[in-house]
Amino acid sequence: MKSSNIIVSKSMDFAVRIVNLYKYLTKEKSEYILSKQLLRSGTSIGANVNEAVRAQSTADFVAKMHIALKESGETEYWIKLLEKTDYLSKVQADSILKDCEELIKILVSILKTSKEKNF
Repeated sequence: MKSSNIIVSKSMDFAVRIVNLYKYLTKEKSEYILSKQLLRSGTSIGANVNEAVRAQSTADFVAKMHIALKESGETEYWIKLLEKTDYLSKVQADSILKDCEELIKILVSILKTSKEKNF
């Protein structure tokens, strides 16, 4: 798999958004606990995608992409919780949720295709 593919670039762009959101939440909202969870899960998506690109086998690739998908789901949860607890406005949450949901769709598609081809 090429390192310049769509999931690699989108997960990196998403991680940058998450880091910037973390900075905003800690500096502007003085929120440190939930935002740290968001930072961990949101940046983990791209880290696992990057590992998957360099996987040793198809099974390793699928496992890493599955972890990225799980981290995407967790990230979605933290964003929704931050909105429901008024740390994020609906507009802020919807904007980053849109990107998160796009990552989830891409990851689901990658996993489905990989499993169909190889298992």
